[in-house]
Amino acid sequence: MTAAILTRSCVLALAWPIMLAQVAMATTGIVDTAVMGRYGTAVELAAVGLAAVVFSFLYWGFGFLRMATTGLTAQADGAGDGLEVRAILMRALMLGAGLGVLLVLSFPLTSRIALALFQAESAVEIEASGYFWARIWGAPAILMGYAISGWLIGTGRTRALLAMQIVLNGINAGLDYAFVAIWDWGATGIGAGTAIAEWAALGFGLVIVRKGLGSGARLFDRAKLLALFNANRDIMIRTLALLFTFAWFVNSGARQGTAALAGNQVLLQFIAVSAFVLDAFAFVAEKEAGAAYGARDRARLKRAMRVTSEIAVVCGAAFSLIFWLGGGAVIEAFILDPAAREAALTYLPWCAAVPLIGVAAWQLDGLFLGTTQGEAVRNAGVMAMLAYLASDLLLAPSFANAGVWTAFLLSYVYRAGALALYWPRLMGQMAPRAAAS
Repeated sequence: MTAAILTRSCVLALAWPIMLAQVAMATTGIVDTAVMGRYGTAVELAAVGLAAVVFSFLYWGFGFLRMATTGLTAQADGAGDGLEVRAILMRALMLGAGLGVLLVLSFPLTSRIALALFQAESAVEIEASGYFWARIWGAPAILMGYAISGWLIGTGRTRALLAMQIVLNGINAGLDYAFVAIWDWGATGIGAGTAIAEWAALGFGLVIVRKGLGSGARLFDRAKLLALFNANRDIMIRTLALLFTFAWFVNSGARQGTAALAGNQVLLQFIAVSAFVLDAFAFVAEKEAGAAYGARDRARLKRAMRVTSEIAVVCGAAFSLIFWLGGGAVIEAFILDPAAREAALTYLPWCAAVPLIGVAAWQLDGLFLGTTQGEAVRNAGVMAMLAYLASDLLLAPSFANAGVWTAFLLSYVYRAGALALYWPRLMGQMAPRAAAS
């Protein structure tokens, strides 16, 4: 069967639910903070903020499960292998459950390390510990949810992904209010509400994908299990390289002084907002490139990258223009400290350039993740990180925060360039499969 030609309207139809799901995911933390700020103490609010950062980094590190599942599912779907599509879902769910249990078992050590790193006041640490131990029980649910999310994107069911996130947010908000405003459970109540909401969202997700459950003998196919392991391992290394890059950027800004650090943190929020939109097109690129790769259709793959990237570039340019023209007003309105405000205004042009410069890296990420080119994403991630570190060490001492931002902008160029090196090899793998004899 010939696949339908991908149009710009199709890309937008797939992308907008992902955008809203991304925004909904971000608002979970906002709701937690708002409820605690309204009904809790300053200590409890600080504890929720600290603990939420720990879990964000912890779960972001397991984002490879979503990415690998998307690529493998899209490839099987593109190849017309329905049995393998279902088997991938089951394998990913089992892997997510196993990793979640390991997180729970290892959390006594993980929580101690996290508290030692942040070195908060003892009262804050006590409240944060309560949040930790309530929230961690949702780990198997959130990681299995990553598997479902990846499978839904890989099969093009992005509206179902949005519905799943809405369920999580709605239950989380209701439980936050009940546990904190009514029963006064403090930070522990926030953690418990989020964990329960994560299990409820998983249950809803399993209902959504119920027709994809069950795969018979293919489930434990050794070659397929090895492919899943390799894809997750390589993407995990790439993700850790990205995490290290962002952590280094924050630390490099801190070396420039408190005002520079505060200003940089505000500007990072601008970048995060643009990522909600632009990541959606990268996710669609994952799905469409994976399907084309599974079908061994070069023309389809090239069109998928062209159409998704055209829209992403336009949106990236729009964000850059909006940040350039309107970012100053936002900064003036929300940052009261004069030094921090001045730092944010000074380096706003560097921040405004990120959405446009970063598009190539994000879209190529989608291409190579969707086609599960593990070696490419792993090596490119490490090479880009090392090149960024060298740039920051060279530029920051001489140009202060301007050097910090210039090196950060170059990190996106390095990511795109390193991935582009693997394009010829990917095209070489796109030769049609030999017909079965």
